[in-house]
Amino acid sequence: MHEGTDTLTRILTSIDGRGYGSYKQLKGSYDLGACRLIIDHVQVDPFAPPSLMRLVIDRDTADLPDDLLTDRPGCVATTDYLARAVATAVGTVGEGVSIGTPQQEILERTSVAITAEGVEARLAVQLPAAGRRIRGRQATRLLTEDLPRIAEVALRHASLDAEALRAHVTLHRDQEALREQLSGRGLVAFVGEGAILPRRSGDSDRPLEQGAVPFRSPESLHASFDLPSGRRVSGMGVSEGITVIVGGGYHGKSTVLRALERGVYAHREGDGREWVITRDDVASVRAEDGRAVAGVDISPFISGLPSGTDTTRFATTNASGSTSQAASLVEAVDAGASALLIDEDTSATNFMIRDDRMRALIPAQHEPITPFVERIRPLHTERGVSTVLVAGGSGAFFDVADHVIALQEYVPRDVTARARELADPTGQPETAVFGPTRARIPAAGSLRPTGKTKPASARGHDTIRFGREHIDLAAVSQLVDAAQTTAIAHALDRLAELLERPGPDGSRPTLDAAITALCDRLDAEGLESLSPHRGHPGHLARPRPLEVHAAVNRFRGLRLVED
Repeated sequence: MHEGTDTLTRILTSIDGRGYGSYKQLKGSYDLGACRLIIDHVQVDPFAPPSLMRLVIDRDTADLPDDLLTDRPGCVATTDYLARAVATAVGTVGEGVSIGTPQQEILERTSVAITAEGVEARLAVQLPAAGRRIRGRQATRLLTEDLPRIAEVALRHASLDAEALRAHVTLHRDQEALREQLSGRGLVAFVGEGAILPRRSGDSDRPLEQGAVPFRSPESLHASFDLPSGRRVSGMGVSEGITVIVGGGYHGKSTVLRALERGVYAHREGDGREWVITRDDVASVRAEDGRAVAGVDISPFISGLPSGTDTTRFATTNASGSTSQAASLVEAVDAGASALLIDEDTSATNFMIRDDRMRALIPAQHEPITPFVERIRPLHTERGVSTVLVAGGSGAFFDVADHVIALQEYVPRDVTARARELADPTGQPETAVFGPTRARIPAAGSLRPTGKTKPASARGHDTIRFGREHIDLAAVSQLVDAAQTTAIAHALDRLAELLERPGPDGSRPTLDAAITALCDRLDAEGLESLSPHRGHPGHLARPRPLEVHAAVNRFRGLRLVED
């Protein structure tokens, strides 16, 4: 049963000037002509998070072309386009209404959904108030005029730029089709000709508009792809194995790596990185002083500590630069990363290399750290994990590199032949280093923190409150949207349930199995199945399994079952 505009107006008129809590009377569904307004949750305090509402129009009225919705990339791109259209329309209303505005990446979101009932936009609305008193007339205009207008201009195909919508969907389908071809071509990533990689500033993800040098591939690394739309794109293929990127300071090394890091997501037209496509299971790894580590086998890199600490099950609440980077690397590989992205600038030096002078001064038997340069090749040969590494201060990785790319004024050159001339030809002994992935099983109740009475929640882009703990995700650089962080927070609560369900043989599930089961559920039931709320699920964006693993691994309360 849906009430009408008259009923909504009458309620708002009757509560004008009353305490803010009277807005609770609005909860319900209203037929406003242009759309249906569903008010799912109303806040009773003007200083609390906004109220949750949905704008719904039926499928016939929306009249979206069926061929745009026949596959997952098409659905993701269509709802992304609609969310951007709603965000633009919301901007004409002013402050107080939000849809969780998409940024440069095209992500699966809950902001707009196409359901059996229709097309719906999920809004967060700050209902008008003067102090703690209701402003009924302003609320009437907002709910009965402004919101229906948003639905009219942003959710109906007839009101949209049909060509732009189709181009948005076609681009995304092509991007995902290219991504699917990378593995079969023996590539970790691809950078298209003419890509604009530099950003406007360190705190902006938008493309640099003036002075940016379009990307140009070295001929020896050239690759081309034919795509479903009939388009053919060309650029630089980053091969499996070990790729080292070198060059002088400020010549673009880290900019290229950053683009590859973000290339695990598709980007909108005009971003400049539309054709920077990276496998979706590639992980960026860095040093992270102070992070917690629970039961990780870092012995391939660090062993024989003077304290006698067991590094096959290393645990600490305050990791050093080297131990944190070793742990993050092993966690990423065990979680399924097919390649690693590493920048010398954000790495622990003693984890990466150890030069001859230091070896002469400190004998090997007194150094517990085996540097990454000695493990990078076994990592690939034994575990099949590639590495793309930025190096600016040492040529040590030339000895093990399959490809060396030099950046000069943002222009890449293949200098592999010259790097090999400079490399030490003695090589390293071929001995097995990495054992099989060890199952990690969280102890009972480990993801149900003591004193936890509220669901896990995100605090901005890089923090999750989980019980009394705060999980710091600032170093998880491939987490790009606060809506992903919110989704991970909900995922932690779902994982607690999955981890407490014994398998057919009565055994407890591993962390990897629980996260895999969670992701399978999202594939089957949709991203909104993470939300604890019925109706409006909140603004969520889908995280990768790697980032879910990263959040669990940084939780200081994580405890594992011992073998």
